[in-house]
Amino acid sequence: MQPLASESTLFQGTDFAEWTCLNDTIMGGRSRAGCHVCSEGLLLEGELIEEGGGFVSCRSPRLSPPLDLSAVSGLRFELDGEGRTLKIALGCRDGSLGLTELIPGGLRWVIDVPTNSTGTTFIEVPFAQLRPTVRAKPVGLPLRFDAAGLTRIQVLHSKFGDDGSLNRGFRSGPIRLLLRSIHALS
Repeated sequence: MQPLASESTLFQGTDFAEWTCLNDTIMGGRSRAGCHVCSEGLLLEGELIEEGGGFVSCRSPRLSPPLDLSAVSGLRFELDGEGRTLKIALGCRDGSLGLTELIPGGLRWVIDVPTNSTGTTFIEVPFAQLRPTVRAKPVGLPLRFDAAGLTRIQVLHSKFGDDGSLNRGFRSGPIRLLLRSIHALS
């Protein structure tokens, strides 16, 4: 697959049609949220309950073949986030170790991103700033993010931050996030 050029639009509008919701119910939590495509992008809305879990998310389908983003430095997200600190999580091939497929829940490369309380936030996510984690816990192994093999994109609101500590920008209760678009960043 050819590497994508800089400032390419990866997802917007109906490109989000196959995205799904993944919430804390997979681990016994009680949060209820769903996502669906609307005229402005992908809308995630529901009720976030901290006790017993504490996260809601929307995620891409498994990207097969993986996206080759080796020609770009990161991603740019346009979203309405209600002033919450969100987590961007990326899955990728990870070479001969194969941890993404071997570890239940998978290895994810994450970064916390604050959002504006009103309006649209434009967030740049440099690949060099991503941290490897498994289920909200940092991984202390010397791993390398494979920009040539992006397999999944996920946007979460979680009580845990990218370093495993509590997310200071976390709020339980009603939630409404609008993911407008995702672009490759030169």
